[in-house]
Amino acid sequence: MPATDAAATMPSAEAAAIARAFLPARRLGNRTAYYYVRGKLASDPLYGGICHALRTSRAPLLDLGCGLGLLAHALRQAGLDLPYRGVDNDARKIALARTAAGRRELRDVSFDLVDLAAGAPAHQGNVALLDVLQFISPQAQDQLLDAAIAMLTPGACLVLRTGLEDGGWRARVTRSVDNLSRWAGWMNAGPRRYPDAAELRARFAAAGLHSEFSPLFGRTPFNNWRIVATRPANAAA
Repeated sequence: MPATDAAATMPSAEAAAIARAFLPARRLGNRTAYYYVRGKLASDPLYGGICHALRTSRAPLLDLGCGLGLLAHALRQAGLDLPYRGVDNDARKIALARTAAGRRELRDVSFDLVDLAAGAPAHQGNVALLDVLQFISPQAQDQLLDAAIAMLTPGACLVLRTGLEDGGWRARVTRSVDNLSRWAGWMNAGPRRYPDAAELRARFAAAGLHSEFSPLFGRTPFNNWRIVATRPANAAA
């Protein structure tokens, strides 16, 4: 996967190699995760966009709401070796993430079961919040963003992928599919509130961060955006 292309999807052969780590132990076991991972990595520009944002950093990364931990695989596939910790409140996904990372022998990668509603874990460095904000309450969004911002060290960044509430057709499609994912059981929560771009920019500016908003639609109909909020390298520790 090219680390210089902010909207790159992963080549199908690389996506298939990672997906094989999610195959069931038994030949006739459930292959849902395998097919999901293979399709997700090959079609979603998320991972190329996040790897691009982190390409020059060596600060540790905390992935809040990591799901199956696909970002860890994408980072290593792109040659980025910053320490990675993923946390999520879905025990099934954490178990799959640990198994797949072990099978691929990913170095300096760990996964933990954490309920972010009870508070974020201690961390200093980079933070990722990918497809998380819209699934928690407005109050929880504010608390989680404040906690993530406080973790950033000089030169580190908060990277987000989220839908934005702008009233467009992509926003309506995004909400419908997020609700469908909840109904199908893939997500353990439905969408609560999609962030407003102006409010996010104001929050980051008030915290002394430089923020960039980039559409990350790719070939999808979703209103997905990559947001990178960086603490200046010369900021006081």
